[in-house]
Amino acid sequence: QVQLVESGGALVQPGGSLKLSCAASGIIFSSTAMGWYRQAPGKQREWVASISISGIKNYAGSVKGRFTISRDNAENTVYLQMNSLKPEDTAVYYCNAVKYTASGTAPTGSWGQGTQVTVSS
Repeated sequence: QVQLVESGGALVQPGGSLKLSCAASGIIFSSTAMGWYRQAPGKQREWVASISISGIKNYAGSVKGRFTISRDNAENTVYLQMNSLKPEDTAVYYCNAVKYTASGTAPTGSWGQGTQVTVSS
C-alpha cells in the first residue's frame, strides 16, 4: 500500500528555519513527481512546491525564495527546507505524489497525517 509519512514540524520563531521530511513507500519513487501542500486554520489546502522526476522545482509565490524542495531517490524521501519563516507559514504540511493537469499541479494519492508547523513569537 502507498504510505506517506511527514515529519519535522515544530514551533519556531519568525525568521527561523525548519526542514520537513516525507518518507514514501508503496510507489516507484524515482518515477514519481512529488509535492508539498499545506493547510492553515480556516483555509483550504494549498500547493506549496513540487519537484519533477528530473529535479525541476516549482514554488508558490508566497514561499518562493524562502523554501527549497529536494528529493533523495536512494532514500525515497522528499524534503522541504523552510527559511525566513513567517507567522503566515503556520499550517499542517502534507506531501503527496503530484501530476500536472490543465488546471495546475494536482495531488494523486491519499493524504497522510501531515506535520504541524507553527511560527510564532
